[in-house]
Amino acid sequence: MNTQRLYKIMPLFLLLFSACQENVPMKAEEKLKIFETSRSGNQLALVEAIDTSTSKAIQIQLRPEVTYQNILGFGGSFTEASAYLLNQLSQAKRKQIIDAYFSDEGAKYSLTRTPMNSTDFSLNQYSYAPVEDDVELKHFSVAEDEEDIIPMIKDALEVSSEGFNIIASPWTAPPWMKDNQNWVGGKLEKKYYPTWALFFSKYAEAYANHGIDIWGFTVENEPHGNGNNWESMHYTPQEMTYFVNNYLGPQLEKNNQNHLKILGYDQNREGLKEWVDEMFDERHQPNYYDGTAIHWYESTFEVFPDALQYAHKKAPNKHLIQTEACVDDQVPVWKEDDWYWRKEATDWGFTWAPEERKHLHPKYRPVYRYARDIIGCLNNHVEGWIDWNMVLDRQGGPNWFKNWCVAPVIVDPEADQIYFTPLYYVMAHFSKFIRPGSQRIDFQMDKNESLLVTAVSNPNDSIAVVVFNTSNEEQIYQLSIGESITKIKISPQSLQTVVVNK
Repeated sequence: MNTQRLYKIMPLFLLLFSACQENVPMKAEEKLKIFETSRSGNQLALVEAIDTSTSKAIQIQLRPEVTYQNILGFGGSFTEASAYLLNQLSQAKRKQIIDAYFSDEGAKYSLTRTPMNSTDFSLNQYSYAPVEDDVELKHFSVAEDEEDIIPMIKDALEVSSEGFNIIASPWTAPPWMKDNQNWVGGKLEKKYYPTWALFFSKYAEAYANHGIDIWGFTVENEPHGNGNNWESMHYTPQEMTYFVNNYLGPQLEKNNQNHLKILGYDQNREGLKEWVDEMFDERHQPNYYDGTAIHWYESTFEVFPDALQYAHKKAPNKHLIQTEACVDDQVPVWKEDDWYWRKEATDWGFTWAPEERKHLHPKYRPVYRYARDIIGCLNNHVEGWIDWNMVLDRQGGPNWFKNWCVAPVIVDPEADQIYFTPLYYVMAHFSKFIRPGSQRIDFQMDKNESLLVTAVSNPNDSIAVVVFNTSNEEQIYQLSIGESITKIKISPQSLQTVVVNK
């Protein structure tokens, strides 16, 4: 990439709908902008894609009067790996990345995540409560984050005109609180439930003292564990719910922190039913859960719409947020955009999934996986979508466990070079144009094998429509809003965001 190219296309001009024999022209004050990222080379480029031909088009009828969930936003995660790498770059390159993610000229990330204590994407294993049997947490400190993570968050806040929400997630309690006395696996000992609840409260307070407000927590990253590989701690749905309703919720309430959201689960979607059935069972009163967090690693192509629909129906007034996703178990491909469009990536399940589940983990196209999943999530009541690491190096780390992954931005600190992969542009198609407080709107579309679509109405009354062309051929679709109709061309293998300003 070339962020210079990105910034050159940002001074935008307005495109009016064209009229033709079949088209009813838009009102004069209504204006349309079309942004496209394509395998052929467009990178969030403003394109003139109005089609005035009489050729057949796929019909997409927007129905703004029918609304669904409110949108919280889109973004990535402030990991120690990402923050450390930013500190290895020149100030100019560091700022270029922060601006690309958080400024008005960039992707305008609005929903983010950060770990509590260490993860595999840390330089080493650490806890904010290292002193054994410090049940009152008198020695609690976030000093470990003061060199890397906290400065990255503060720099992002400085360039973000609207700010962003932060979800904090622990991978594990310190080993001294666990039944196996280990960073990996094991369970929280019941005698430390009060201490662990206090840990969340102290964390939010410590970050607030640094000028960083936390929006909410997930109770535990991946409570089923990760195969006993890196930091983890196990809960059953019953154990987590007991901890939340009897310790964590009351502790936050006691410290006047009950504005902090509590999200349960925080793992793959196929396990959703068991968890939401327990979390939102009516017998739990009071119930301190504010929603459910999910990941995508169960499959490289399946969105699991039935599970998402079930979770929404079980708790329609609670949040449903995708909190982690990445191209996992993969060393990044450096400065070869086309790789991210090819069906060559593999994930952990390609090798390690049991035979009966291998069909869920075929080789895949990273761009397709991101675009398909975000659209599918939005169309099934998910309110926010958070990527994993924002920045990784050419190896896919640093990661103390050598669990290499891909991030939208890859850097070479020694050469002071940055590579904005196509995944950065995919994320920006949603985060830049679908703003917090927007509402997903209904649409009707002709059956077809090529296009995936989602649409929202933004707080400023603009409408944003994201269209993903999965085929190798140019497609034409006819976008209708009330009596206003226009035809739009979309390039082969490309993603468009159409913004209609009223």
